[in-house]
Parts: sequence; structure tokens; C-alpha cells
Amino acid sequence: MDAYRQYPIRLRINGEDRAFDVESTVTLLDLLRDRAGLTGTKKGCDHGQCGACTVLLDGRRINACLTLGVMQNGHEVTTIEGLADGDTLHPLQQAFIDHDAFQCGYCTPGQICSAAGLVAEGQAQTVDDVRELMSGNVCRCGAYPQIVQAVCEVMGIAE
Repeated sequence: MDAYRQYPIRLRINGEDRAFDVESTVTLLDLLRDRAGLTGTKKGCDHGQCGACTVLLDGRRINACLTLGVMQNGHEVTTIEGLADGDTLHPLQQAFIDHDAFQCGYCTPGQICSAAGLVAEGQAQTVDDVRELMSGNVCRCGAYPQIVQAVCEVMGIAE
């Protein structure tokens, strides 16, 4: 592949079909932020270690910095901007507000997308499961207790 050649791809982003011409080296994260104008997904470490760039790809949570846009041709991507239903917040978004599960807010989009994937996976049964399965998302402010409370509330897990 020629790194400067443009490759046509189609993605369904937040329920909308979108077409792009991208170089083979453009990450999904950069495509979302720079080409699609969806800046809610954050660039943290750019190495897959912090989870700030977590989005849902076909319903699975992934680090958008670790995959190339051309590899996702034909797939469905949900970002933080696509979780709400119009003016009605997603239950996780509301729970994060209710539990004050953010301080600076930088990690919040990735945390909420990761939590949405966690809920869909259905693997977490306990508070410890939630903590473990959300451990790929780093919060530098230390809002972990509130994040866990918010996710557990939505999942119906008693603390």
C-alpha cells in the first residue's frame, strides 16, 4: 500500500452512513476526530494504554488509536456523540452525572463508551468484575469510585 494514496471507505458512524477517502496510515481515532469532526473521542496516550479513545465498533469496545480507518471499511462505529437519543441521555451518561463520575472530564467519553460495551458484553456480575473489566480506562483524576458506582447502578449490581 502506498502511504499517501487515498482509499475510499464507508462507515456507519452514530447511525449515519459516511464516506471517506483516507490514507492507509490514518487511525480510526484520527479519522473520527479530524475527518468526521467528532471530537468527543479523546486522544490520550495514542498507544492503547489509557482508553481515552474507546469507541464501540459493531458494538464491541475498542481503542480507536490502535486500528486503522481502512481496516474498518463497512463497519459500524458508535462514539460518545452517538449514545444519546436526541436530547435524552444514555442511561450511562445520566448515571455519570448523577454520581459525579468525572472531574476534568477528559477520560469520560472513553469511560462511558467502555461501560456501554461492558453492559452489552454481560460478563460483569459483581462490583469487582466491573472494576476489573473497566481497568483499561485510566482516570488521572481518580474518579474511579464514582465511575464504578455509575456503571453498577446501570447494570443493577448492588455495591
